[in-house]
Amino acid sequence: MTFNAFFSEILQRKGPAYGIGLERMQALLKRWENPEKNIKTIHVAGTNGKGSLCYLCSSVLQAAGYKTGLFISPHLSSVCERISINGQHISRAMLLRLCQEVLSYEEQNGPKMNFFEILTLAAFLYFSRKKVDFLVLETGLGGRKDPTNVCAACMVLVGGIGLDHCQVLGNTLSAIAQEKAGIIKDQTPVFATNLPPEALAVLQTRANKCHAPFFYEKDARPFSLEKIDWKKGFLLLRKNKALWRLGLLGENQAENASVVYRAMRFLAVPDSLIKKGFAQAKAPARFEMFYRQGKLFIIDGAHNPQAAQGLVDFLKKSPFCQKANLVCGFMQDKDFGQMLRIWAPHFKEIFVAQLGTERSAETELVRKVMPASAKAFYFSSPVRALDEAQKTAEVVVVSGSFYLAGALRTRMGARKD
Repeated sequence: MTFNAFFSEILQRKGPAYGIGLERMQALLKRWENPEKNIKTIHVAGTNGKGSLCYLCSSVLQAAGYKTGLFISPHLSSVCERISINGQHISRAMLLRLCQEVLSYEEQNGPKMNFFEILTLAAFLYFSRKKVDFLVLETGLGGRKDPTNVCAACMVLVGGIGLDHCQVLGNTLSAIAQEKAGIIKDQTPVFATNLPPEALAVLQTRANKCHAPFFYEKDARPFSLEKIDWKKGFLLLRKNKALWRLGLLGENQAENASVVYRAMRFLAVPDSLIKKGFAQAKAPARFEMFYRQGKLFIIDGAHNPQAAQGLVDFLKKSPFCQKANLVCGFMQDKDFGQMLRIWAPHFKEIFVAQLGTERSAETELVRKVMPASAKAFYFSSPVRALDEAQKTAEVVVVSGSFYLAGALRTRMGARKD
């Protein structure tokens, strides 16, 4: 079976009909002598910012000379992006072979693995066999029941916590935090970003129960934002009298850098190598800037109100706030009405794209919740929306979904596997 045919088939393995759960995953891993226990794993959860935390950790560990595995989701243009070592994505042939190996152990008459479980098991096999020094492991959804939670983490990082995936994780910040806190294990150090009080209380309670050292970013933030270079796309952070370059843009990246700094110092990585890793860090679709044919395109995967507000707050610091057009598209289970209310006052025109997946929100649904003050247009595809948006503005922001980001990012010149 070809790579594309195989992954088209296993992508259909979603919903309540699929999923074997953590106990069966742990039983399966025993067949391979528990590869997940042979890897020093940094486990990362959070509603927003967890991807940036992962990319920063990975960049620093590579700068320190460690062979570093990275497992992230979702992918933008190729499923191979989800599994990489030192920035090199797994090959299509290797990923196909590993996934087929995983499926060969599936119980013939038992429950069937879902797509994310298959990829998670394949990733553990890959990283173990490649003998990585560290694995930076991003949760898929929540944490407590997430397939990645079979790992034996050496530390836990928690990004921002907000209301998202409420139909699965709960409708309150404390309920969602309870799911994230589920990745905290006995005596495993925890490093957390600035959190709402009710979420912070849940994490601290779990950490105390597990006798896990708890480091909270707000207690002693080592970095403050000094300058944003809008031309070259990086931040300058101040640490005492020194300036550090950070290769990521975004409203909360100074916070994220502070968390990763403390985690890396815990691992005895020296300042000089953390500084090098920060400067080299890149995070696709996190306020990612592309200059093309005299215009600026910004790709950002914000897909919930908290992230939408962060995008606006950062844009307000820029020289092109109120001058940009927005191309957006959404998944139907997202609070896109609230996102549009946040965004509408800050963009000249809004171009809504139908994403073309079964989970995407129909443009007519988006039209119903579009603020009356917005000058909005609706299109059947992301490409058409982008083509029209760039006709009336020098700056175009693409946001609302990682699926939208993936659909348009390669048109900006980004690499595609």
